[in-house]
Amino acid sequence: MLFGAHESIAGGIFNAVERGKKATCDTIQMFNKSNNQWRARKLDPKEIDKFFEAIETTGVTVALSHTSYLINIASPDDALGEKSRLSLREEMECCKLLKIPNLVMHPGSHVGSGEETGMARIIANINRMFNELDDNQVTLLLESTAGQGSNLGYRFEQLAQMIDGVENKEHMGVCLDTCHIFAAGYPLTDPKEYEKTIKQFDDVVGLDLLKVIHMNDSKKEFDSRKDRHEHIGKGFIGLEGFRNIVNDRRLKNIPMILETPKGDDLAEDIENLAVLRALVK
Repeated sequence: MLFGAHESIAGGIFNAVERGKKATCDTIQMFNKSNNQWRARKLDPKEIDKFFEAIETTGVTVALSHTSYLINIASPDDALGEKSRLSLREEMECCKLLKIPNLVMHPGSHVGSGEETGMARIIANINRMFNELDDNQVTLLLESTAGQGSNLGYRFEQLAQMIDGVENKEHMGVCLDTCHIFAAGYPLTDPKEYEKTIKQFDDVVGLDLLKVIHMNDSKKEFDSRKDRHEHIGKGFIGLEGFRNIVNDRRLKNIPMILETPKGDDLAEDIENLAVLRALVK
């Protein structure tokens, strides 16, 4: 199993890799720019060199980058939709530069315009974005959501519908978030119910499209439609749910990434990763 966590790029993108090593990660997720700004600062070649050197010296890989939370390519506001598409394209180009294989994004929020309309905008914006990219080598991952507010992607059928509408399916995939799917009404804790959930995902989307799993317990109860991450085993999913996942041989090559709260010393990452590794039989 490849276990890791989202690590901060504060002080330089190479620091995310160094923090991953400190946190005992095999692989990491990171932002490739500030997550609360539209435009990315231009990366200095020396910083890029230090990034690749950190990967080589630590042995910690970068499985994926996460897009800015500002992006909403489902927005009914044309100006915001355009800004979001351009920002997404910029992040895809940055991942290519840094040789990060995957970029994960929350599909978007329809903001009252309706789910079908919102998904149609997502498909159109992704198609346009791919058409604008030159020699793309990055896979765009749609992340499952909890269905909070007007967020799309909380049903496996929605993820499948959006991917089906994209012309460049070769560079599309899915990131499942355990907290999100649990909060959206997909059980994980009971082994038989877990098996039903995975079978449903495979039947509707396909396990071949699953590229990453976000490993987060849930502060909120099952089917709450609330996105609140908790430390592994401390929430409503519980240790048994994560035991099911880490011992599922179908998932043995899928990076499993924490997005749980932590302090600067990364003690929580170290503890959560130890808990996950201890569950592996």
